Amino acid sequence: MNADAAVAQQGSVRPAWRDPLAWAKAADVVAVLIALFLPWSTSLAGIFIAIWLIAVAPTIAPRAFLASLKQPICLLPVALFALAVAGTLWSDAPWGARTYAILPTTKLLVLPLLFYRYQRSPRVMWVFTAFLVSCSLLMVMSWIVAFHPAWTMKATLETQERGIFVKNYIDQSQEFALCAVALAFPVITQLRAGKKWPALLLTALALSFVVNMAFVIVSRTALVTMPIMLAVFAALHLKWRSIAIIACAGIVLAALAWTGSPQLRQTIGSFAGQYHLYREQNAATSMGMRLEFWRKSLRFFAEAPVIGHGTGSTRGLFEQAAIGQTGASAEIIGNPHNQTLNVAVQWGAAGIVVLYAMWLVHLLMFRGEGLIACVGLLVVVQNIFTSLFNSHLFDFHEGWMYVLGVGIAGGTLLGQGLRDAAPAGFAR
Repeated sequence: MNADAAVAQQGSVRPAWRDPLAWAKAADVVAVLIALFLPWSTSLAGIFIAIWLIAVAPTIAPRAFLASLKQPICLLPVALFALAVAGTLWSDAPWGARTYAILPTTKLLVLPLLFYRYQRSPRVMWVFTAFLVSCSLLMVMSWIVAFHPAWTMKATLETQERGIFVKNYIDQSQEFALCAVALAFPVITQLRAGKKWPALLLTALALSFVVNMAFVIVSRTALVTMPIMLAVFAALHLKWRSIAIIACAGIVLAALAWTGSPQLRQTIGSFAGQYHLYREQNAATSMGMRLEFWRKSLRFFAEAPVIGHGTGSTRGLFEQAAIGQTGASAEIIGNPHNQTLNVAVQWGAAGIVVLYAMWLVHLLMFRGEGLIACVGLLVVVQNIFTSLFNSHLFDFHEGWMYVLGVGIAGGTLLGQGLRDAAPAGFAR
């Protein structure tokens, strides 16, 4: 029986503040607020996440929740957090650094709660729609700020961040890329149903995100990962004829964007120049520093390949490696800008196994059909591939996009599976 429906029979004889059904609805409303504010404010998103944890607590049946923790989709995120805690025991970093390094993994503990809650919630589309609406409004503000930079909410605005109203171009590009690709599913669905106008409106919205990323703010990470996300979507949901048509259309759009966007040409053209400066002059270019971080991180991993150097050790290792160095080799960082290397340096092969196992089980969870499965799959694919260039699972914004997207979509699919497996006539 659906948990919300089960407690409804008791709700009439309880005060509202003791009614689990009332708390369940409140938790779902707060989740919508998290989705609305995540693209705009880290602080507000964090506050509403804390409120959601308080609201969802009275809805949990301890025995059922503990049983759900045995599933790999829940167990592996908890295991990664546990490894971060255990890693403090063999780390040489100051205790403040060890404790601080645990914090990025704590968000993974919310995944089991989201899986549990959204097995029982009918309001999943509220959250995803709120995120789409919020990103659409942010896109409008991005265009406005592109032409009127003084309207930005940022204290300082660098030249390459023209068109950023809040936060930064990396966060904004991740949101826009996810929305643009995820909209492909409802577009296809509407076209197959013969509903051309809704399909055209959704297509226009998706293209608006893409055009913004091509002409206003260009992210190298998005340039690499969006084609991969589109390829995954097409392979799972389209026929070969449709894939060929979309591929040709994509090539035409890319050519138009290349021709009409000087910023796009400049961003792509900077790759070779930055690499040359790094190789020839050890210059601290954006690409050069990333390559240097990866090179050193691989060396740190080789020094402690099994369980790593311990939680919070990364910055200290880079400080030691920078002694007597200049240029890119002298740069010090606490995050090697690669999720695998971030885990490998601190927790070795043990951490890599847990991380990749978690990604795999979450990816396999979304093999089915439907919009919810499509959104969940794209969230995981995006996180995996953007984590080649950043530690996005541990970053606040992209990490919470992963936790919320996977947790809400995954919980919904789990709930559908339970209802489909229920005996005929089972009350729900």
